[in-house]
Amino acid sequence: MNVFYNREGVGDVLLVSLKPAADEERTFVRQGDVVRIMSERTGETVGYNIFSASSYYPFSGNGPLEVNEELVGVINDILAKNGFDEPIEADLSPKFVVGYVKEKTKHPNADKLSVCQVDVGSEVLQIVCGAPNVAEGQKVVVAKIGAVMPNGLVIQESELRGVRSSGMICSARELGLPNAPQEKGILVLSDEYEVGQPFVF
Repeated sequence: MNVFYNREGVGDVLLVSLKPAADEERTFVRQGDVVRIMSERTGETVGYNIFSASSYYPFSGNGPLEVNEELVGVINDILAKNGFDEPIEADLSPKFVVGYVKEKTKHPNADKLSVCQVDVGSEVLQIVCGAPNVAEGQKVVVAKIGAVMPNGLVIQESELRGVRSSGMICSARELGLPNAPQEKGILVLSDEYEVGQPFVF
């Protein structure tokens, strides 16, 4: 779940994204100030647009908002006031974490890509990585599914040249860190970082 608010750019609208869905398969239902966005194919709710958002809560910010229990509660209250009785649930676990590259193999269909098995504490993720300096035994920053990058990109489950990829191993530049090197390459962390801990930047 990702939530965005940008009053100057979009207006007084809270954008709630629950799941990805192609534009051509979306359908909409409006009740009061809330538009429910659904997959036309499955009928599943993929998001909400909440208009006149500041009349319900003093939202502020210019982009993604931190998703926490309070925000989820506020959104569910707004939905209920507008006649939507299905509350949303959110995964509140950190989306940027320290990972450990357990294994790196060559991508079967791309010379410059590697397939990595990355331990993020609670699970091992398969991530396709194009960085030339990725190697087994490194501690790295992993953007998990649902993470919002500083440039606004939302990390989603994907398939790169026929191989599933569940997240992204990040460079310092992709994280927007100060004095990040311009050449290609992931950020390699020192051993003092613990696998699975949130990476705060």
